[in-house]
This record gives sequence, C-alpha cells and structure tokens, in this order.
Amino acid sequence: MSYSNYVLPATERAGKWSLTMAWWAVFSAMFWIYVAVASAGAVGVVNTLIGMALTIVTYGAINTVLSRYAARTGLTVSLFSRTLFGLVGSALASLIFAATAIYYAVFEGSIIAVAFHEYFGGSMVVWYGIVVLYAIPLALGGVQNWLDKLNGVLLPLYVAGLIAVVVAATLIRGVPTDWIGQAAVSSALPGWLTSYLIYMGVYIMMMYTFDYARLGRQQDEKFLGTVTFGWVFYAFTFGLNGLVGIYIMSAWRIEASETGVVQAFISSLGLVGLLVILISQTRINTANYFLASENLSAFASRVFRLNLPRYVWVIVCGALAFLLMLTDVLSYLLKALAWQGVFVTAWVAIALVFIALNWKTQDLVPDIRPGNLKAVSPGAIAWVFASATGIALTEQTAWPVISQLTPLITMALAAGVYYGAYKFSPPRLINSVDTIDPADEELDPAISHPTS
Repeated sequence: MSYSNYVLPATERAGKWSLTMAWWAVFSAMFWIYVAVASAGAVGVVNTLIGMALTIVTYGAINTVLSRYAARTGLTVSLFSRTLFGLVGSALASLIFAATAIYYAVFEGSIIAVAFHEYFGGSMVVWYGIVVLYAIPLALGGVQNWLDKLNGVLLPLYVAGLIAVVVAATLIRGVPTDWIGQAAVSSALPGWLTSYLIYMGVYIMMMYTFDYARLGRQQDEKFLGTVTFGWVFYAFTFGLNGLVGIYIMSAWRIEASETGVVQAFISSLGLVGLLVILISQTRINTANYFLASENLSAFASRVFRLNLPRYVWVIVCGALAFLLMLTDVLSYLLKALAWQGVFVTAWVAIALVFIALNWKTQDLVPDIRPGNLKAVSPGAIAWVFASATGIALTEQTAWPVISQLTPLITMALAAGVYYGAYKFSPPRLINSVDTIDPADEELDPAISHPTS
C-alpha cells in the first residue's frame, strides 16, 4: 500500500544504504550543471565557487535537521504541514510540491528529448512521448523495492560518464586556460552572494529531503544527516557537477543553456555522451515522478477525497509532464519556479523554527489527525504573508537589489512571523508512543499505527 497519507511505520522503513542509493538519484540531474554554468556566466567562476561552497555548508546543515526530524516522526511534507498550517495549508503545500516536482520532471525530461533529437533527429513531440512513456514504469516501484536498486546500478555509470566527458573534452579541445579566472560581471551585490542566492532558488531540495528522509530508520539519523542528505551529498551534487559543468562548457565555449549542456556532452563523447545524459536524467526523474505522485495523492485525498493507488498518480504526472513539454517550457517555467521558490523558501524557514522550538521534546510528535486540527492555523497566515511579500519583492523593479535579496528577506520574515504565530497558538503535540483510539482512525487515514 501507499503510505503517502500515513505516518510511515518502522516496519516499512528502508535501510540506510538502500535509501542512499534511491536518494542519490538527485545527484545526477543535469540541472545542477546548468545552474553552476549559469552562475559562472553571471558572476564569474571564482565567485561561483565561493557561493557554491557556502551553499554546500548551508544545505548540509539545514537538511541534517530536516532529515533527522523526518526520520524520527515518519511524516511527509504534507502531513507535517498540517501541524504548521492546518488542513487547508497542508493541501497547498502538497500542491506546490507536486507542481514543482512535475516542472523539474519536464525540465529533465526535455533534456533527454533534446539530446535524442540532437543525435538522431526526428520529431520533438515523438521524443517527448518516448521520454515520458519509459519514465512512468520506472517510477511505479517504491524506494524499498525498486528505485534503490535501479539507481544503485546507474550511479557508478554516471560518475564514470562525468570523468569521461572531462577527459574527452580536454583531449579534443585542450585545457581551457581561463575557466577559473573568468571575469565577473559588475553588480550591486558581491558576486559570491549573488551565486549563493541563485542556489537558494532550489530550496525545493529541502522538501525533497523531507519526503525521502521519512523513509529512513531512526537509528540511522546520523548517517542520513551527514552522508545521505547532508554535506557529503551536496559536495557531490553541487560541487562535482558544478565543476564538471563549468569546465566542459568553457572547453567548448558554449553559452549556458539546457541545450548547451547537451551539446557539450555529445560533442565530447558522441553516443556515449548521449547514454550519460540518458542515465543521468533517468535517475533524477525517478525521484521527480515519485515525489510528484506522492504529493498529488496527498492533495487529492485531502481536497477531493480521492484515495487512488499511487500508480494512477504516476500516470497523471506523466500526462501532465508531456502536455507541458509541448509548450514553450522555459518561457513560463522559470517564472513559475521563481514564485513557487518563494513559497518553498518560506516553508523551509517555518519548518526550521518549529523543529527548533520542539527539538528537545523527543518523545512528542505533531498531532496530525484532522479532528484535532484547524482548517487554517495562524502558521498558514504567516506562510502566505511572507510568501506574498516575497513575490511582491521579486516582481518589483524599483529596487533591483531588494529583488535579488528576496530569498533571504523571505526566510527572515517567515521565521519571525511564524515564531509569533507559534507563541500565539502552539500546535498540538502528542506522545509518540501513545496508542490511537480505534474511533479516531475514522477521522483520517493519516495517523500512526504503532507496532508492538
């Protein structure tokens, strides 16, 4: 059964290496190469490397906290958001999460389609269809019984591909002499800070972490917080991918774009480069479709009372991704991600405040039963207020520097306002070992079923 609407019982948790292999699918997204190259083009390589290093530290620290809490409680983003925002707010969180995961599936899937079109020609519509059709079956299996094994096999192949593309680009084009010393564009903000803010635009990774980490066992918290979801993971994901991307794009003198990344790989390795792209995007899209389907399921269950098998939602996600691919993806994708990124950044700040305020109460967990929750809590008001302010600051043009600093402003505002909301109306907590009265089970499936 799917546990998207349930607290995950201990008997359903994955081993640390199984979960690591499944989660590290995210490591191979071409998006990380694209982000690093785009940042280098905007602020220079040195500033990008500084921003990247600070990002690795920040992401490592935040995701250590989130992964440990998720593993301890077994909650999803949707279930945790019930405590933070109430029932309506949790539905909004699920919808934003699902939409963002689908958007990333569109981006990563489009890269595969572009790669095959670049190499073989033919209709892009046909390639889009093939990309979606082969991805759906791969995402049907759960982490414990399929995704860990698939991505465990593909991981070394992707790493070998990164090494090969660097070697090939060097042999063909020579070592780019100015790739580290590339000049930075002048800006009102320090270049390293601009790079750091660029990476803040993908805080959706925090939500990804939470939903995956709840699959982990509580006794593996330290390993999960350091290796699986912590700084080790981001050193490879942002650091290794970023360096490889900057190097090969500099070697081929290609501008930053999703098609530019494809061109660099195929120009360096030919058919092997195409296979590396296929492997990398197959890995990341198993995560995108898995999380999109889980959160669509949670949203539909809460809003429409639809309790359908997860495979149905995987198919729905595939259909939506295909339809979006038929449009001019980048014309709206970046804007949509920017707006959703504001909501996600605010969510992360609020989640951290809640966890910090309850970190020492290890024996207490959020009460997520709808009968005991409000439709809209003060936390939801804090979230929407901070997000609306962030979007307004993003869209305004009178103060460009303020617009650039919006992620930091949004985080600070969300944390401060939610702290006040929490003190005004603290969420209800229950003992983690309490049994649930059978009568309460009729209120909602999203409750824990303790095992003896």
